[in-house]
Amino acid sequence: MLIVFEGIDGSGKTTLSNRVARELRQAGLRVRHVREDGKLASPVSEGLRLFTKNPLHLALTPMAELLLYTARETQLLEEVTRPALAEYEVVIADRFLYTAEVLARWGRGLPEDAVRPIMDACARGLQPERVFLIDVDPAIARARRRLSKVLVSDTGVSSRKGLAGAGMQTRLRAGYRALAAENPERWRLVENADVTLDTLVTLLTQEVLGLVRGSGDRRPLPTPGESAAPRSPEEARARYLARVDRWTVEEPALAAFFLSGLEGPDIERRRELLASRCPELIAYGLGSVTTPHAWRLRAQVEEAAPVHVLGSLKNLAADHPEAWALRERWETRQPEAVALSLDGLDSERAWALRERLGVAVPEAVLTSLGWIDSERAWALRERWLTARGAEAALTQEKVARLACKSLRGLNDERAWAWRQKAWETAPDAVLRTLQGLDDERAWTLREQHAVRATKLVIESLEGLDHPRAWALRESFGAQCEETLESFEGMDGATAWRLRQALADTWPAASVKSLGPLAETTRGRELITRLLTAHPRDFALLRQAARTARMLEREVRDASA
Repeated sequence: MLIVFEGIDGSGKTTLSNRVARELRQAGLRVRHVREDGKLASPVSEGLRLFTKNPLHLALTPMAELLLYTARETQLLEEVTRPALAEYEVVIADRFLYTAEVLARWGRGLPEDAVRPIMDACARGLQPERVFLIDVDPAIARARRRLSKVLVSDTGVSSRKGLAGAGMQTRLRAGYRALAAENPERWRLVENADVTLDTLVTLLTQEVLGLVRGSGDRRPLPTPGESAAPRSPEEARARYLARVDRWTVEEPALAAFFLSGLEGPDIERRRELLASRCPELIAYGLGSVTTPHAWRLRAQVEEAAPVHVLGSLKNLAADHPEAWALRERWETRQPEAVALSLDGLDSERAWALRERLGVAVPEAVLTSLGWIDSERAWALRERWLTARGAEAALTQEKVARLACKSLRGLNDERAWAWRQKAWETAPDAVLRTLQGLDDERAWTLREQHAVRATKLVIESLEGLDHPRAWALRESFGAQCEETLESFEGMDGATAWRLRQALADTWPAASVKSLGPLAETTRGRELITRLLTAHPRDFALLRQAARTARMLEREVRDASA
């Protein structure tokens, strides 16, 4: 019997499938999980998975990607799954051929009549007895993936699929739900929200046991109840924090993560409650915050999470007196994190610290030079590259990626020469360096690679009020919610037209794009309308919660 778990990245399907496999074994069944603990049982399939993830393969076409994904699953089917079905009572797969189909059709836009024959040929009649679609709001799924990277200080390379932007997850979720609706007898929609993990494991285990025993028992699974739309940002904030409070008990790391970027006494109380349990995530959530409470909290968790505390020294917090005191305390114990916290700082104090750290952590010092175009910065870059074999070393992936981190926002000829060399082995890293650049070479790169790396291209448009920037935004707005974030706070006619056109596709990003415009009559009207139309959109609740604090400050300032 084949049981499949499907869903978007971060939905919880891997955790659930592994837990259910263990429970079934404890119930006395012989169980084979073909992706135990997240690793494919076939080395060939695992190799194909790593190949398709690698952003070096930026030019991979949708059809070629489909064939590689189906090759991965077919190899696993023939090498592991089919033999296991002859030996074990239950075989569990975390993903099946449906993954390739959904990515091709809903993710990349290939037509069904081009995709289905390939799926059928690879399956050769094999169908799972049950497909559990683990469904979750994409904002929550992204948060789970992001917080896991924060906890291990993951500075690795983003996956190639992720370069399409957050909108990809939304499209994939819609695709999975469409397949489930087509075949409700085989598929089960499992909403992984507001239900404890233990409850879901028990229910799914019982359903599989029923299938094995021939009872065909399909017990009702928990579904979230309908709720009235919040009538204001203040009500949205209350509902958002109520959800965070439930996670504080059931999933504290997620609760701590979702406090990031928020301010106010109600947020401070919740951070205090979680500080000892999730110090890394609480520190991460203080990025750029400069309130007295934030500095006290940094001091409270710095021994438990020094790297994350230093990482929170961004923007306004970067050059604060308390930030320099922190750096002095950790200079010898965490030199890399201290160096990285200097990102973009061009003061004499910052350069003196770079000089002291240069021998111990040269790569981190180099990385901190983004946006700095001085001769002093270029002298340091050149010394670093010469020690690695001069410009020829830029054809090595690790060197190219490190070099690109120091080129962010730079537009001189030396920067472009480095980009040209680095493109061969790190094209995605080169695209990340284009933020804010209004240069013909930058526009050419953006336009050539917008389809394959939509997220990176759109992010590079942040703050640009240029006809070519607006043309790119309009061409990809429905596919990439980052489009809206790239013109946050802009008040022109084109910005409002695009904001209104995309509001119901990306409600949360539309509210975020308002920035200080949320305080205007037009901004408030948009927020209220979207809360009414999308009451269960968690990302929208989050953005409205941030807006509520902004409006509260406005009222307080007006009455002062």
